[in-house]
Amino acid sequence: MSQKEQINQAEKNLFHVYNRFPVVFDHGEGVHLYDADGKQYLDFASGIGVMAFGYGDQEYKDALKNQIDKITHTSNLYYHQPMISAAKKLCEISGMDKVFFTNSGAEAVEGAIKTAKKYAYLRDGFAGHEIIAMGHSFHGRTVGSLSVTGTEHYREPFLPLMDGVKFAAFNDLESVKEQLTDKTCAIIMETIQGEGGLYPAEESFIKGVRQICDERDILLILDEIQCGMARSGAMFAWQNYGVKPDIMTCAKALGAGVPVGAFVVTDKVAEASLVPGDHGTTYGGNPLVCAAVDKTIDMMQERNLVGHVKDVSGYFEKTLDSFVEEYNFVEGRRGMGLMQGLVVSVPVGDIVRKALDAGLVVLSAGQNVVRFLPPLIIDEKNIDEMAEILHGVLNQWK
Repeated sequence: MSQKEQINQAEKNLFHVYNRFPVVFDHGEGVHLYDADGKQYLDFASGIGVMAFGYGDQEYKDALKNQIDKITHTSNLYYHQPMISAAKKLCEISGMDKVFFTNSGAEAVEGAIKTAKKYAYLRDGFAGHEIIAMGHSFHGRTVGSLSVTGTEHYREPFLPLMDGVKFAAFNDLESVKEQLTDKTCAIIMETIQGEGGLYPAEESFIKGVRQICDERDILLILDEIQCGMARSGAMFAWQNYGVKPDIMTCAKALGAGVPVGAFVVTDKVAEASLVPGDHGTTYGGNPLVCAAVDKTIDMMQERNLVGHVKDVSGYFEKTLDSFVEEYNFVEGRRGMGLMQGLVVSVPVGDIVRKALDAGLVVLSAGQNVVRFLPPLIIDEKNIDEMAEILHGVLNQWK
């Protein structure tokens, strides 16, 4: 079938909850994607921050193929080697203590919420605790994760959601203090807001929230689903600030292409929260995805991907800043590492669509931000290629 025929077939059978772009991707190589007609695209979205090593990495592929030949599923009633190894390595790179593997980032947030509530329940002897979340945040689309997502239009059609959630303004410590009550059990936030517009936490804010949590025995949940796994220039973005969460959620690049997430907790939390029977998953942490996590962590460390991101991100930022200087409708740049955004005053959706037509895959964030989440392996040549295509796109508004 032609690409158009494939799209028409898809629309007959798929539930229309995505406004997909009219392209059928067929394969990828390095930092490029190819559609069913053979057209090449430079990928600066990496499957929304998932494909850390780009496409076709032989070492990564071999690890998954080897595991497929062994076993792909056991359930969590039994141990298996990939889970044991992956959990050990995830604890080592995060400095956390205990891991629960999930199928997705949203499920990781669900588990984090349950953990915080159970911790407070055991501590206080009663239920009904509250969580403080941030405005313009995004934590997922399940009922629990949606309840702590601070964007009204995502939540409104599905009300009532989970009770006991209050929203503060991100990077406004006083607004957090205003939401505190004796029932507050957790504060949840993205270390770098992604969907909300590429806003990194200010150092004084994240340290101030950490101090509040310490003083009141409130659990700090940091969502590293998009900004974690080396994207910020540290393995986890909170490591740039010298703070540590009580619970961390991660996913996306954790497995570099397979559906896997995790929530990771300190010993203090693990010893006083969930017990057998409180939480579970059939597929979470299966041998295949854990083999991917295990290999992803090895490859990131062996290839010094954190150091590479630090090295290349300065050039990336300088390149994006040049667009701010050249185009009066590009109002600024925000972000950290290889998680960047350009604030624009023209329709961001039009930019994303025209970029795709020109062979460049980028994303949007919020109402007015062009979002860049390239594979972590990009180099200056790839950045120059991106800039050349994007100039051709933005020149249409000159």
